[in-house]
Amino acid sequence: MPTTHENLKNAFAGESQAFMKYTAFAKKAEKDGFANIAKLFRTTAEAEKIHAEGHLSADDAIQTTAANLETAIGGETYEHNEMYPPMYEQAVAEGHKAKRMFGFAVEAEQVHAALYRKALDAVQNGQDLSESNIWLCPVCGHIELGNPPANCPICNVKASVYVQVS
Repeated sequence: MPTTHENLKNAFAGESQAFMKYTAFAKKAEKDGFANIAKLFRTTAEAEKIHAEGHLSADDAIQTTAANLETAIGGETYEHNEMYPPMYEQAVAEGHKAKRMFGFAVEAEQVHAALYRKALDAVQNGQDLSESNIWLCPVCGHIELGNPPANCPICNVKASVYVQVS
Protein backbone atom coordinates (compact mmCIF):
# COMPACT_ATOMS: atom_id res chain seq x y z
CA MET A 1 0.00 0.00 0.00
CA PRO A 2 1.42 3.41 -0.95
CA THR A 3 2.22 5.94 1.75
CA THR A 4 0.36 9.22 2.03
CA HIS A 5 3.50 10.93 0.71
CA GLU A 6 3.40 8.73 -2.41
CA ASN A 7 -0.34 9.35 -2.76
CA LEU A 8 0.21 13.10 -2.54
CA LYS A 9 2.93 12.98 -5.21
CA ASN A 10 0.69 10.93 -7.52
CA ALA A 11 -2.34 13.11 -6.85
CA PHE A 12 -0.29 16.25 -7.52
CA ALA A 13 0.93 14.81 -10.82
CA GLY A 14 -2.57 13.78 -11.88
CA GLU A 15 -4.18 17.09 -10.96
CA SER A 16 -1.36 19.05 -12.62
CA GLN A 17 -1.81 17.09 -15.83
CA ALA A 18 -5.58 17.59 -15.69
CA PHE A 19 -5.06 21.35 -15.26
CA MET A 20 -2.90 21.52 -18.38
CA LYS A 21 -5.10 19.19 -20.40
CA TYR A 22 -8.30 21.10 -19.59
CA THR A 23 -6.58 24.42 -20.30
CA ALA A 24 -5.62 23.11 -23.75
CA PHE A 25 -9.12 21.71 -24.27
CA ALA A 26 -10.56 25.14 -23.40
CA LYS A 27 -8.45 26.80 -26.10
CA LYS A 28 -9.70 24.28 -28.65
CA ALA A 29 -13.35 24.66 -27.59
CA GLU A 30 -12.99 28.45 -27.84
CA LYS A 31 -11.45 28.12 -31.31
CA ASP A 32 -14.29 25.81 -32.34
CA GLY A 33 -16.88 28.39 -31.23
CA PHE A 34 -17.99 26.75 -27.99
CA ALA A 35 -17.48 29.64 -25.56
CA ASN A 36 -19.41 28.13 -22.65
CA ILE A 37 -17.74 24.74 -22.99
CA ALA A 38 -14.40 26.57 -23.04
CA LYS A 39 -15.45 28.34 -19.83
CA LEU A 40 -16.37 25.00 -18.26
CA PHE A 41 -12.95 23.56 -19.19
CA ARG A 42 -11.15 26.65 -17.80
CA THR A 43 -13.17 26.57 -14.57
CA THR A 44 -12.54 22.85 -14.08
CA ALA A 45 -8.85 23.44 -14.83
CA GLU A 46 -8.75 26.01 -12.03
CA ALA A 47 -10.43 23.49 -9.69
CA GLU A 48 -7.75 20.93 -10.56
CA LYS A 49 -5.09 23.57 -9.85
CA ILE A 50 -6.62 24.14 -6.40
CA HIS A 51 -6.37 20.39 -5.77
CA ALA A 52 -2.78 20.23 -7.03
CA GLU A 53 -1.66 23.15 -4.87
CA GLY A 54 -3.40 21.62 -1.87
CA HIS A 55 -1.60 18.31 -2.39
CA LEU A 56 1.74 20.08 -2.80
CA SER A 57 1.15 22.03 0.39
CA ALA A 58 0.02 18.95 2.36
CA ASP A 59 3.24 17.22 1.28
CA ASP A 60 5.25 20.15 2.70
CA ALA A 61 6.77 20.63 -0.76
CA ILE A 62 6.46 24.43 -0.67
CA GLN A 63 9.45 25.75 1.24
CA THR A 64 11.32 29.05 1.42
CA THR A 65 11.80 30.93 -1.83
CA ALA A 66 15.49 29.97 -1.81
CA ALA A 67 14.67 26.29 -1.31
CA ASN A 68 11.95 26.48 -3.97
CA LEU A 69 14.45 28.00 -6.40
CA GLU A 70 16.93 25.20 -5.64
CA THR A 71 14.19 22.65 -6.34
CA ALA A 72 13.34 24.44 -9.59
CA ILE A 73 17.00 24.53 -10.65
CA GLY A 74 17.26 20.80 -10.02
CA GLY A 75 14.13 20.09 -12.04
CA GLU A 76 15.09 22.28 -14.99
CA THR A 77 18.64 20.89 -15.02
CA TYR A 78 17.33 17.31 -14.97
CA GLU A 79 14.96 18.06 -17.84
CA HIS A 80 17.74 19.70 -19.89
CA ASN A 81 20.46 17.14 -19.19
CA GLU A 82 18.63 13.85 -18.74
CA MET A 83 14.94 13.85 -19.55
CA TYR A 84 14.56 15.63 -22.88
CA PRO A 85 17.71 14.63 -24.82
CA PRO A 86 16.75 10.94 -25.21
CA MET A 87 13.14 11.90 -25.91
CA TYR A 88 14.34 14.25 -28.65
CA GLU A 89 16.64 11.61 -30.14
CA GLN A 90 13.86 9.02 -30.15
CA ALA A 91 11.45 11.42 -31.85
CA VAL A 92 14.09 12.27 -34.46
CA ALA A 93 14.76 8.57 -35.08
CA GLU A 94 11.03 7.98 -35.55
CA GLY A 95 10.51 11.10 -37.62
CA HIS A 96 7.82 12.10 -35.11
CA LYS A 97 6.54 15.68 -34.97
CA ALA A 98 7.25 15.67 -31.20
CA LYS A 99 10.91 16.33 -32.07
CA ARG A 100 10.07 20.02 -32.55
CA MET A 101 8.74 20.62 -29.03
CA PHE A 102 11.26 18.24 -27.41
CA GLY A 103 14.03 20.20 -29.14
CA PHE A 104 12.59 23.50 -27.95
CA ALA A 105 12.28 22.14 -24.41
CA VAL A 106 15.89 20.90 -24.28
CA GLU A 107 17.11 24.43 -24.95
CA ALA A 108 14.48 26.33 -22.97
CA GLU A 109 15.00 24.29 -19.79
CA GLN A 110 18.67 25.32 -19.74
CA VAL A 111 17.64 28.98 -19.91
CA HIS A 112 15.07 28.44 -17.15
CA ALA A 113 17.70 26.89 -14.86
CA ALA A 114 20.07 29.81 -15.49
CA LEU A 115 17.34 32.33 -14.69
CA TYR A 116 16.48 30.47 -11.49
CA ARG A 117 20.18 30.53 -10.53
CA LYS A 118 20.18 34.29 -11.06
CA ALA A 119 17.06 34.59 -8.90
CA LEU A 120 18.62 32.39 -6.20
CA ASP A 121 21.70 34.63 -6.13
CA ALA A 122 19.42 37.63 -5.61
CA VAL A 123 17.47 35.92 -2.80
CA GLN A 124 20.67 34.85 -1.08
CA ASN A 125 21.64 38.54 -1.06
CA GLY A 126 18.26 39.50 0.41
CA GLN A 127 17.00 40.97 -2.86
CA ASP A 128 14.41 40.37 -5.55
CA LEU A 129 15.38 40.12 -9.21
CA SER A 130 16.40 43.59 -10.37
CA GLU A 131 14.54 43.14 -13.66
CA SER A 132 10.74 43.23 -13.63
CA ASN A 133 10.31 42.92 -17.40
CA ILE A 134 10.17 39.19 -18.03
CA TRP A 135 9.26 38.03 -21.54
CA LEU A 136 8.04 34.62 -22.72
CA CYS A 137 8.20 33.18 -26.21
CA PRO A 138 4.80 31.50 -26.58
CA VAL A 139 6.14 29.21 -29.30
CA CYS A 140 9.07 27.49 -27.57
CA GLY A 141 9.07 28.63 -23.94
CA HIS A 142 12.23 30.74 -24.05
CA ILE A 143 12.29 33.39 -21.31
CA GLU A 144 14.16 36.68 -21.51
CA LEU A 145 14.73 39.32 -18.83
CA GLY A 146 14.69 42.97 -19.87
CA ASN A 147 13.66 43.16 -23.50
CA PRO A 148 12.88 40.31 -25.85
CA PRO A 149 15.57 39.58 -28.42
CA ALA A 150 14.97 40.63 -32.04
CA ASN A 151 14.52 36.94 -32.79
CA CYS A 152 14.05 34.11 -30.32
CA PRO A 153 17.38 32.26 -29.95
CA ILE A 154 15.54 28.93 -29.85
CA CYS A 155 12.73 29.09 -32.43
CA ASN A 156 13.58 32.33 -34.27
CA VAL A 157 10.18 34.08 -33.92
CA LYS A 158 10.22 37.86 -33.88
CA ALA A 159 10.29 39.90 -30.65
CA SER A 160 6.74 41.10 -31.31
CA VAL A 161 5.47 37.56 -30.60
CA TYR A 162 6.86 37.53 -27.04
CA VAL A 163 4.39 38.08 -24.20
CA GLN A 164 4.70 39.25 -20.61
CA VAL A 165 3.21 37.14 -17.84
CA SER A 166 2.09 38.94 -14.68
